[in-house]
Amino acid sequence: MIKLTTELDEFITPAELEQKKTEAQKLIPRLKTDDMTGWVDQPIDYDKEEFARIKQAAQKINSDSDILVCIGIGGSYLGHKAVIEALGNGPDTLIIFAGNNLGPAMLNKKLELLEGKDWSINVISKSGTTTEPAIAFRIFKQKLIEKYGEEEAFKRIYATTDANKGALHDESVKNGYEMFVVPDNIGGRYSVLTAVGLLPIAVAGIDIDILMAGAAEEREQLISSDDNDALKYAAIRNCLLDKGFDIEILSTFEPELRYFSEWWTQLFGESEGKDHKGIYPSYVVNTTSLHSMGQYIQDGRRNLFETVLSFKKSTADYTIPHDPVDADGLNFLAGKELSFVNEKALEATVAAHRSGGTPVILLEIPTLSAKSLGALIYFFEYAVGISGMLLGVNPYDQPGVEEYKNNMFRLLGKPGY
Repeated sequence: MIKLTTELDEFITPAELEQKKTEAQKLIPRLKTDDMTGWVDQPIDYDKEEFARIKQAAQKINSDSDILVCIGIGGSYLGHKAVIEALGNGPDTLIIFAGNNLGPAMLNKKLELLEGKDWSINVISKSGTTTEPAIAFRIFKQKLIEKYGEEEAFKRIYATTDANKGALHDESVKNGYEMFVVPDNIGGRYSVLTAVGLLPIAVAGIDIDILMAGAAEEREQLISSDDNDALKYAAIRNCLLDKGFDIEILSTFEPELRYFSEWWTQLFGESEGKDHKGIYPSYVVNTTSLHSMGQYIQDGRRNLFETVLSFKKSTADYTIPHDPVDADGLNFLAGKELSFVNEKALEATVAAHRSGGTPVILLEIPTLSAKSLGALIYFFEYAVGISGMLLGVNPYDQPGVEEYKNNMFRLLGKPGY
């Protein structure tokens, strides 16, 4: 479903790419044997009973709540926010996100949205003790109890957490929250296709059966051949890194994909950025960014490369009208679809950046849909698993994240720090 095309001969020789692909192919068996690789088979080997409960819970939330407050941070929020922002929030229940920062002004704005509304909470945390979501959960839980009383409030709390242990697990059992599982063998940034992402995505009115089907189809294509485009993407990235290209920019011409790009930066940054290694991931949303970061990509330091997402068919369109005055000189576009102009902007940008000395990888996707997005999620998970191993790092841990936490706890006076 995802097709990769490149014109990189001036940067990478065919022999160099084949050598890197050969190295990558030797690593494929580790996708099944390394710890935390449950994501590999998740699109087909998921808990069907829990999947049905997710859909039932989504229906209940849609029936009794104007708003669902999703509380989580990092992999416990970025994946489903990415899908919801990309595909749209349905009319039944608005999804809002909390617990992903410590800004009091933003928190108060979220609370104001709840005034006069019926609402529920989906708190997502493996442990229940991560600072940002734990604080937010305290606050929103208190507000929920004040509005509905404890018994009804607890019926409106849905906890996605560890199956057997942890502060949130224990509280959920005690208070009778409906519980869904954060799998032990899937890390947060790989968890969008688990209950972590699927419940809020379903509440948003997005068909999670189709999302999973897209991921399953992409999985089948990738595991059926050792010479697949996700492996080639991983190999190209590492070849370019060997040549001094240590920054990758994900470029999209679909503004709905801003948060998908945020998820992508977490996936690659947290998976590869360790042991003083890794490609620094960034992103631009065009054509907006062509009027800012486009200048740097075109003429700045030649240590970056670009991965462009190209959706071949638009899901919506608008015909540009004729203007009898034509003061803006755009009547030559009258009668053309806006998607046509956007497509030509993409083609022109790729040509310009390539001529400016920026290596460009083009990923072609059929359309921006639940099926294609499921496929794209899986494509990038597979690619970063291979790419991280090529780098010689563990793609599934994040030891550096603990440093700021320890410092913060010490400064806040937490016992034991």
